[in-house]
Amino acid sequence: MEGHITCVICPVGCKVFVRKDGVHFTIEGNRCPRGEEYARNELMMPKRVLTTSIGVSNGTLPLVSVKTARPIDRARIKEIMKKIRSLSIVAPVAVGDTVVEDIDGEGTPLLATRAVGCSNEK
Repeated sequence: MEGHITCVICPVGCKVFVRKDGVHFTIEGNRCPRGEEYARNELMMPKRVLTTSIGVSNGTLPLVSVKTARPIDRARIKEIMKKIRSLSIVAPVAVGDTVVEDIDGEGTPLLATRAVGCSNEK
C-alpha cells in the first residue's frame, strides 16, 4: 500500500507520504513530529470531533449546536449519533455547558457550542 495523507494539525498542510510493507509503515514528508503522529493515527484508528445539534425545550431557538470535547473513534460515530438523536436540553443553555458527561463510554463530554436563551412563552 502506498499513498499520501494531508496533515490537518496546523495550517501548513504537509503532504505526508505513507508506505506499508507488511506490518511496518514508512512515513515521510511531514515537517514536524505531529505530522507523523497524525498520519500514524489516521492509518491505525482515525478520530474526529463530532459536531451536531440537539433539540432545546423552552428556548429562543429550536436547536443548540454541540460537539465532543475531544476526537472520538471515527468507527463509532453512527453509534454515538444514535444516542445523541434521543437527547434534548431545557433552556437556558450557555456556551460550554456539558450536555452529557460521557457520550462515548470513554469519558468524552458532549458540550454546547452556542447559547440559547429562554423563550417568553409559558
